[in-house]
Amino acid sequence: MTTSLRAEFGGLSALVTGGASGIGLAVAQHLAQRGARVAVLDRQPPPAAAGTPGGLPLEAVVADVTDDAAVRTAVDAAAGILGGLDILVNNAGIGAVGTVEDNSDEEWHRVLDVNVVGIARTTRAALPHLRGAAQERGHAAIVNTCSVAATAGLPQRALYSASKGAIYSLTLAMAADYLADRIRVNCVNPGTADTPWVDRLLQAAADPAAERAALAARQPMGRLVSAAEVAAAIGYLASPLSGAITGTALAVDGGLAGLRLRPPAAR
Repeated sequence: MTTSLRAEFGGLSALVTGGASGIGLAVAQHLAQRGARVAVLDRQPPPAAAGTPGGLPLEAVVADVTDDAAVRTAVDAAAGILGGLDILVNNAGIGAVGTVEDNSDEEWHRVLDVNVVGIARTTRAALPHLRGAAQERGHAAIVNTCSVAATAGLPQRALYSASKGAIYSLTLAMAADYLADRIRVNCVNPGTADTPWVDRLLQAAADPAAERAALAARQPMGRLVSAAEVAAAIGYLASPLSGAITGTALAVDGGLAGLRLRPPAAR
């Protein structure tokens, strides 16, 4: 890693929720590689071997984002360990499959509690630290992990899409609310990513290989998005180099949201 890249986040501290695996872990590793001090907040710490390839450490605080008291304690603990908090990545989330007929009220409450209210809990706990960072260094950033499901109608994803649509709207509202505090708020909208959650969905399918091929073909680039690619997009939005960007949703979806290609035979 070059000195210039390491300097990008030098002196900055970041907290990544849902950082024990998948996209969250990739984000934590990416930010640490580029010079940030990083803590992950999850229901369990990341594996002991889950540091960065260069051996850079990741701190860990344990909390469930549905528990307000635990979240406040964990965020304060992370800020204490890191010496402040400049960046918050709201990545913790869970999936759901089915139409509106397929999930109970209890499941709707559970998914929205994690995916949407969890962001509110973590953000309000982090705001005093982010405001302090913005006052001291002129920069603080929040990045929310949203989804292409927020803006594109996908089959069998009613509850999940509703939660991600709420995150998209919440991102815009937060960007407006905290602009005066010099806290930028953006989100990334990944397409179908090669993550442990997607792998579990595939393994539950009657033909996992065929289902994977179908998901890959749905994205114009013809493949799943990698966790590292999503992490790089989050890093871009969190970086001080993106100081003029707020209230933006960055698609990382292989062209799914914006491209309308002809079928291969018609090209």
